[in-house]
Amino acid sequence: MQTMHTKPILVKGLHKSYKQHQVLKGVDLEVEKGSIFALLGSNGAGKTTLVRILTTLLQSDGGTAAVNGFDVASKPDLVRQSISLTGQFAAVDEILTGRENLNMIAKLRYLPNPRKVAEEMLTRFGLVEAADRRVSTYSGGMRRRLDIALSLVGNPQILFLDEPTTGLDPEARIEVWKVVKELADGGTTVFLTTQYLEEAEQLADRIAILHEGRIIANGTLHELKKLFPTAKVEYVEKQPTLEEIFLAIIGKEAV
Repeated sequence: MQTMHTKPILVKGLHKSYKQHQVLKGVDLEVEKGSIFALLGSNGAGKTTLVRILTTLLQSDGGTAAVNGFDVASKPDLVRQSISLTGQFAAVDEILTGRENLNMIAKLRYLPNPRKVAEEMLTRFGLVEAADRRVSTYSGGMRRRLDIALSLVGNPQILFLDEPTTGLDPEARIEVWKVVKELADGGTTVFLTTQYLEEAEQLADRIAILHEGRIIANGTLHELKKLFPTAKVEYVEKQPTLEEIFLAIIGKEAV
């Protein structure tokens, strides 16, 4: 039975260590339904560890986490039924065509009429013309679009995107951004980790900064801008970029 939590993702006091190294040191956060939540952090900040705990791939050492109202530790099966995860590298079968990939996932999810599901996804993600080509011939952006399409077979309520545009060129990255915005507009809750600050600036309703195992800032882009030291007024007051805000919050100078 679902718990009383109404937030799609609710995390309290989450801890995780690997041997002597503490990766998460008491993480608290919550994500609103149908929103895009971006988690920023440098390499090794603990972003992927947090995603792995929330998607039931890793157990925490302390604290609680609920996804879609279900505790990730005690109800992992129920959590998995309502989520999907897309990692840094597209998890597609390159020998199969785009259509065959989608067909296979629809069958694995025991959906009625897998062919119809595959056709709908191909249309939705602009892959109809490439549907019967082997995925090995796809561009990076097309491959990533197919990967996200595969994640959405069965309409999961919550989508985790762990650095989804790593290695993509700017055009392909913008393609993925468009897809993510459309998903959130359609009611899907998106939890995004990224090192690309522009990505968070473009997409996120709320942004949290994970630094040395803790959330050290959490808010809208407008709220985070207020944490940035006031600009010196010369001729025009310059608005700080998210990069400048991020570096100021974690205590580093912009290059």
